[in-house]
Amino acid sequence: MEREAGPVLAAEAVTPMVVDVSRLAELRGIELEPAGAGAGAADVVRIGAATTYLEMRRSAVVQQRLPLLARMSRDVGAVQIQARGTLGGNLATASPAADGVTALAALDAELVVRSIRGERTIAFADLQTGYKQTTRAPDEVIVALRIHVPRPDAVWVWRKVGTRRAQAISKVALAGVAELDGGCVRRFGLGMASVAPVTARMPATRLLVATTPLAELDARAVDEAVDADVSPIDDVRSTRAYRLHCARAVTRAWLRELGADV
Repeated sequence: MEREAGPVLAAEAVTPMVVDVSRLAELRGIELEPAGAGAGAADVVRIGAATTYLEMRRSAVVQQRLPLLARMSRDVGAVQIQARGTLGGNLATASPAADGVTALAALDAELVVRSIRGERTIAFADLQTGYKQTTRAPDEVIVALRIHVPRPDAVWVWRKVGTRRAQAISKVALAGVAELDGGCVRRFGLGMASVAPVTARMPATRLLVATTPLAELDARAVDEAVDADVSPIDDVRSTRAYRLHCARAVTRAWLRELGADV
């Protein structure tokens, strides 16, 4: 007897084709591009979008030139997630809680994207437009990240506040990099996770620190700048009040490490 076909499940009817690009050589690898001859030019590290967190964690180039990325990679999930997870994946999904994207915000990374129309570069500051929304076109593939290497004496920070170090989504995470010149900060990058609909680049805090000598910073001004930069919410992982407290606390703690009395 011929068996009657059962109903087609809705999920089966709408599931699109999924293509695994993780082994494409064009999307993998870590390269150091020496600086050009121009004044103030810096070396650039190019990281393929399909390069895993475990590969970044083990990379000598990342450890030596971008230690912030290497340290952050230790706290992304557990080893099993580090062996599969990628910066390209985190950027494509555009979650405001992504640890890796937080570090890219602090480093003012650039995205290289490609489609049949050609290749273009997107500055991180121009990427995220809203919750899980970006300026990347639907047909554009994230090919790589380009990061201008901070000075060898740059100071960096990574702070993750969560239920536990591994296998936990951040309640709040802070990434930062600073280049100091005496009592002033010449380069100051910040990124914060889980405090806004997008990865927070902290423009008010950046401006305050870039225009005020460290010795003249005070806690109230720092807190006001942080408050202007974040808009945390209550959810299953934390509360708005706790996230706001943590955002202020981790920012002031790092500024104290830089020499501010806040």
